[in-house]
Parts: sequence; structure tokens; C-alpha cells
Amino acid sequence: MKIVKNDFVAGAKEAEGIVVIIDVFRAFSTVCYCLHNNAIRVIPVGDIQEALALKKQVVNPVLIGERDGKKLDGFDFGNSPSELKLIDLRSKNVIHTTHAGTQGVINASKAVEIVTGAFVNAKATARYIKSKFPDIVTLVRMGWKAEIPSDEDNLCADYLESLLLDANFDEQAIMPCLKASPCSARFFDPAKPWSPSSDFDLCLRLNVFDFAVIAKIAKDGLLSLCKTTATI
Repeated sequence: MKIVKNDFVAGAKEAEGIVVIIDVFRAFSTVCYCLHNNAIRVIPVGDIQEALALKKQVVNPVLIGERDGKKLDGFDFGNSPSELKLIDLRSKNVIHTTHAGTQGVINASKAVEIVTGAFVNAKATARYIKSKFPDIVTLVRMGWKAEIPSDEDNLCADYLESLLLDANFDEQAIMPCLKASPCSARFFDPAKPWSPSSDFDLCLRLNVFDFAVIAKIAKDGLLSLCKTTATI
């Protein structure tokens, strides 16, 4: 298995093999909480207006999105696990747009398969990928706004790589390392209530979900993120 690491939208466009789009804070952590709370699927969208238009097309829509970390006007929720962790999304079609994570998913055009990456389901993600016996896995770190490298996505890529290669990794170091990172400062800034400290904790609940999240085309033709499991 060859493992390649790319960054941002450009990296997603060039990524080959099974492609893991990583966005720890907060897109693909949030997606896991949505699917855990029984959403039918999460529809990743790049454009805000496209997301608003989709609300009129799908049954039982819920809009989730952010720009600059803030909830978007006309949306039901921000891109926040804290807002969604107790919301029953049964029978709901979640429409999701973010500055970074969703942009990676919709641009990974060369991928054999697209999988999302986060700490909350890292082991399940690695297990699913290994069940496919891929020749190439590309880990795409989306970073802040898909423009600036971020410690959490870099570290998650390293962790996923270790899981895929059955290598040692100090899991206990993840939380203190990221708590000290300037990339996490927004979660502890009272002037930024849209990034609550509880989101930091929820995004770093290591392997709390035992499912991977894969992208597939649904019957209505929409790219959709759904949960799956695999054992090897």
C-alpha cells in the first residue's frame, strides 16, 4: 500500500486511489455526529446558494454550514458537533457546506473512492480502507479554509497512516498536543462563541464511532456521505 499526503483543494483534485479527505475541526467530525444521530445521508456541497436550492429539492432537509467558522444565514445549524450531538436526524437529509472539508470531497475527481477523515472514527476508517486492499491511499489535509495547514489535520493524517501501516502511535499525546496548538485557540476564545470549547472535546473523542463515512452517488444523482463498516 502506497500512502500519499496532499493538501487543500488542489491536493484533492490530484488525489488518486482511495482518497481520504481530512477535516477534523469540524466538518467530518460533524458529519459523524449527524450519521450517528440517524440522518439518512449528508450531502456535501461547495456553494452556499446550491445548498439553499437543494433545500427545496430533497425531502426533510436540514441545512448545516459555515464560512469563517460561523453559521450561515438561512441555515438550521452551524458546522458544530455541539449543536448537533443531541438532535434526532432520523429521516432527515442533511445538506452540508463548509469552507474546507466539503470542498475537498466535491473536487476529488480522480479518486477510486472517497472516504472522510477525522479522529472520532479513525480506526473504523482505516479498517474500511484496509478491507479494500488498495494500491494507493491519498490522505488530503484540508486545513483552515483549505488554504492554511492545520495541526489537527496533519496529526490526523499521521494517525491514519500509522493505522493503515499497523505502526505504533502515541494516542495519548493527541489531546495535549492539539490543546497547545494555535490552531485550537478559537475554541477557547470568548469572542468566538461560534467555536465552543465543547466542539474541541467532541472532535477529539478518539474512535468513539465504529463506522467509516464514504461518498457515493445516491439514486437521485446527488453525491452523498453515508456510513459503512468493514471487518478484516
